[in-house]
Amino acid sequence: MQIYTKILIGMAVGAVLGLTLGPTSTFLDHDLYKVAHAGKVRLFQDKDAPKSELKLPDVELELIALETENGKVADEAGKEHEVPVWVKVEFKISKQLALKDEGALKQLKARAGDKVTVWLKLKNKALEEGVLTTPTPISSIGNTVITAVSPIGELFMRLIKMVIVPLVFSSLLVGVASLGDIRKLGRMGGRTLGLYLMTTAVAVMIGLACAHIIKPGNFVAASDRAKLQSKYEGSAGEKAEDAAKAPSAIDNVLNVIPKNPVESLTSGNMLQIIFFAVIFGVALTMMGVEESKIVVTFFDKVQHAMVVIIHMVMAVAPYGVAALIAEVVGTSGLSVLGALLVYSVAVVVGLAIQAAAVYGGLVKFLTNLKYMDFMKAIRPAQLVAFSTSSSSATLPVSMEVAEEALRVSPPVSSFVLPLGSTVNMDGTALYQGVAAIFIAQVFDITLTMGDQLAIVLTATMASIGAAGVPGAGMVTLAMVLTATGIPAVGVALILGMDRILDMFRTAVNVTGDLAVTSVMACAEGEKLMVLSPEEDAADPDHGFEGRLDQDEKPIQPD
Repeated sequence: MQIYTKILIGMAVGAVLGLTLGPTSTFLDHDLYKVAHAGKVRLFQDKDAPKSELKLPDVELELIALETENGKVADEAGKEHEVPVWVKVEFKISKQLALKDEGALKQLKARAGDKVTVWLKLKNKALEEGVLTTPTPISSIGNTVITAVSPIGELFMRLIKMVIVPLVFSSLLVGVASLGDIRKLGRMGGRTLGLYLMTTAVAVMIGLACAHIIKPGNFVAASDRAKLQSKYEGSAGEKAEDAAKAPSAIDNVLNVIPKNPVESLTSGNMLQIIFFAVIFGVALTMMGVEESKIVVTFFDKVQHAMVVIIHMVMAVAPYGVAALIAEVVGTSGLSVLGALLVYSVAVVVGLAIQAAAVYGGLVKFLTNLKYMDFMKAIRPAQLVAFSTSSSSATLPVSMEVAEEALRVSPPVSSFVLPLGSTVNMDGTALYQGVAAIFIAQVFDITLTMGDQLAIVLTATMASIGAAGVPGAGMVTLAMVLTATGIPAVGVALILGMDRILDMFRTAVNVTGDLAVTSVMACAEGEKLMVLSPEEDAADPDHGFEGRLDQDEKPIQPD
């Protein structure tokens, strides 16, 4: 069974597990209130004694519901609704709570490890039609299941991220040194950056067009808007604060040059690693063959060792992918999907157009490959990108796919792909275009052509250097909204679907990276060839299949 088939099965198993046994599963009782900030909820020893209210520090609490008392609350139209008002809950006093507490434990006469029973006062907000009750409960069984499987996904992510820095540095250094022509490197770098920026700008415009045609903001009910804002307003504020701390464009350019290359390597600052590896490689070419050969040979062997580690990690990929998908699906829930279904469709349609029209056009007209053959060849990278939502984590697999499945030369792939994982965020930029128009439509804000041009420019520039990790697009979106005068609090409307849509846009990002890599390879005169499944299985030295079946042999130092 081929690796991408195993990953697909893992994704399917994870999705089923998340839907049936996740915290938001409709098949399980919702009896747990998971509170991120205990100081923002009201807890009482006695619900009839206001002075018994507890003042807890901002720590995470898991409150098990024991008993619920309902009451009647009127909506804005004056119609009364019977809704939960009080919940008798039980929670265990954690060490973190005991260390941070300022008196509540004395009031409860408890200490770390004890279980206490208190009353949770629910917040009921009147809407035009109905009442919004917060916080909302989840399943304690589902929470336990996801908590148990999530370390498997984290293990997979750590294993694959472990390879990124040594692989990128060694392969890029060897690739630059093997070019032997600084002018060729400059030419390829200029073309690569230009093409990445062009596809990103086109992606934003596609996103704007999809949002204007589909008009997803017109389908969000006032009650759904209130629920989303109430649930995610805290996280939206954090994203806006992060955006305010983002460096300026000039600082971003200066930050490409590392003050301490060793610190850049240890922190995983990809742009700085790329810059230092390129400069190091250029210096080696200027030293002469005899003096630099030993260094280049050493890093070449390091690169090959990292490739073997990639294959070792991919052997456990189906299990890691299943755990990651289960966590995403299980915690997102169908209620958020229903409220934002049209918005999600607008994003996915835009991403599909970008992948088919833009990348399809690049592959069809600027390479010697057939588009469908290209898409089949890069499936492992797309699936890893989809499940991890991280361009950086997918980078080792993308490089392996480019060199083994598409036959791109190492000098080209080792330069274009690391650069793309950092500066090419087409899917993210498109998503921001749709999101900006969607939020403006929800708040009934009219955007001029100047405002929309600002969205294109800001989203294009903000995507450069955006971290290739899950959730980074939300910070750049806050920057885009601020630049166009759209309320940044609108981020709360879409945070519930961000993680799921992040999977789609990351897969598109990686597809764009590989499409541009293929174009650059052909521009350098290379003849690309897709590795067939039969060739992959027959030759253990190429592709993903069979590489680990070879016998290990003892190695003696010279």
